[in-house]
Amino acid sequence: MFPWWWFWAPQVRFPLSGSLAQRIEPNTNWFFDGIRPEAGIGDVEKEIFENVASYGRQLGLIIEVLLGSVKSGAIDSQDAAKSLERLEDIYRQTEQVKSESSSRLAAAAIALLDKLHASDREQIERVLRHFANHAED
Repeated sequence: MFPWWWFWAPQVRFPLSGSLAQRIEPNTNWFFDGIRPEAGIGDVEKEIFENVASYGRQLGLIIEVLLGSVKSGAIDSQDAAKSLERLEDIYRQTEQVKSESSSRLAAAAIALLDKLHASDREQIERVLRHFANHAED
């Protein structure tokens, strides 16, 4: 009828009339993204933190072992021995996580290099020369 009156038309929004899609899961990667690259690999650190032992637990065990071996009477020697066993177990699990991570990274690199080899032989030769030069260092 009168198309120039459209801006006077009321815009009524009823509850639940709009899009209800919302991500509510928290982003917890901020802590592990803050790890400097030279300090470690964030994904490996996160896996160890979540699946093996938290930093606080690791530090607590180290303190218990240290106090048990240095200061007599500060902590029971049996408790210190148990903490040492747990610390050794954490170390083995941590090394396992690191080894698995390295294996996954190597497999991903091989898969990517296979794709490059199939698509562009000149570029794969350039990459291989690059790493051959670094192997001499």
